[in-house]
Amino acid sequence: MKHVLKTTAIAAATAAALGLAASASAETTLTIVSWGGAYTKSQVEAYQKPYMAMHPDVKLLSEDYNGGLAQVKAQVDSGTVTWSLVDVELSDAIKGCDEGLLETIDPSILPAGIDGTPAMDDFLPNTLVECAVGTIVWSTVFAFDGDKMKGDKAPTKLADLFDTKNFPGKRGLRKSPRVNLEWALMADGVPVDQVYEVLATEEGVDRAFKKLGTIKDSVVWWEAGAQPPQMLADGEVAMTSAYNGRLFNAIFEEGKNFQLIWDGQVWDIDLWGIPRGTPNLETVLDFVKFSTDSQRLADQTKWISYGPVRKSSFKLVGDKVKPHMPTAPDNFKSALQNNFEFWADNNDELNERFATWLAK
Repeated sequence: MKHVLKTTAIAAATAAALGLAASASAETTLTIVSWGGAYTKSQVEAYQKPYMAMHPDVKLLSEDYNGGLAQVKAQVDSGTVTWSLVDVELSDAIKGCDEGLLETIDPSILPAGIDGTPAMDDFLPNTLVECAVGTIVWSTVFAFDGDKMKGDKAPTKLADLFDTKNFPGKRGLRKSPRVNLEWALMADGVPVDQVYEVLATEEGVDRAFKKLGTIKDSVVWWEAGAQPPQMLADGEVAMTSAYNGRLFNAIFEEGKNFQLIWDGQVWDIDLWGIPRGTPNLETVLDFVKFSTDSQRLADQTKWISYGPVRKSSFKLVGDKVKPHMPTAPDNFKSALQNNFEFWADNNDELNERFATWLAK
C-alpha cells in the first residue's frame, strides 16, 4: 500500500509538472523596444503593467535601443524577428514602411476616444501613418528662470528670444540648424504655416541665418539634453531652448522655478511600429490598441510630461500636469510640427552651412 501511494504521488507530481509546462508554453511573450530611462518607465507603468494584469497569459519584456532601423532590418532580412513592437520616430516609421520593414496597421482597429470620437478624428493630424500609430508628442521650447527674470523683464513670446535689447543676457541654443532656423523665421514674422515653404527657398534660408545672426554673439551652444536646465540653474544663460520633458523634471523633481515659453514650440512625435514578420501579431496589435486608447495615453503623463496624441486624452490628464503638456490648447496655439521630409531632403546641406556659419 505504501508503495502504491508513493507511485500515485509520483504520477500526480509528474502530471502537475506536465500541466505547468503546458501552461508555461501557452504563455505569450512580447518584447517591447524603446529608448530607456524615464520614458520607458512611463510606458511600463502606464501601458505594460496594466495590460499584463488584464492578460495574465501575456508577458511583456522591455528592451532599450538607440533608434534607427538597422536592428529591425537585420531581423526582418534574416527572417528571425525577435522584437514585437518598437517605439520609432516619424522619419523611421515612414522609411520602415517604404522599405517593407514594418507591418501595416489599419487605423480602423483602434478604439474610439473615451468621448466616442472615432480614432481617425481623435488622433492629432499626422500621428497615424500607414505602418505606425502615434503615442506621444514632445517638443522643443525655450525657458527662463522665474527667480531671475520677473514681471515686464520676463519674456512672453518667441520674438523675445531674439530681443537682446529688452531682454539682455546669454541665450542657450542647441548646436544644430534644426529648430533654430524655424524659430528665426517665425521671430522674423513668417506665419507658422508658411515656415517650411519659406525655408525651402534660398532666400528663406538666407533670411533665417540673417535673423539668427542677430543673437549669434550672445549664444551658448548646447548638445546634450541635460545641459539646458543646468545652464539655467547656474545662471550661465538668461534663457535657453530645451526639450520640454527635461524642464518638467527640473521643475517637479528639483523644485526649479523654470518658466516655459510655448509660443512657437516645435513638436515631434513617437510612434509604435511592428517589425514585419513578428510572431504573435494578433496579440501585438491588441497591445497597440490598448496602449493607445484615451486612458492609457493620459496615464503616461503621470510619469513624464509628453503630450498624448489623442485629443480625448487631455481631459483625463491631471490638473497639475496639464499646463506642462505640449498639446495643452493654450500651448498648442502657435505650435509647429517638425517637417521630417524637409529635413530628410536638406539635412546635410543645412548642417554644412550651419557649421560654416558658426566658424565665421
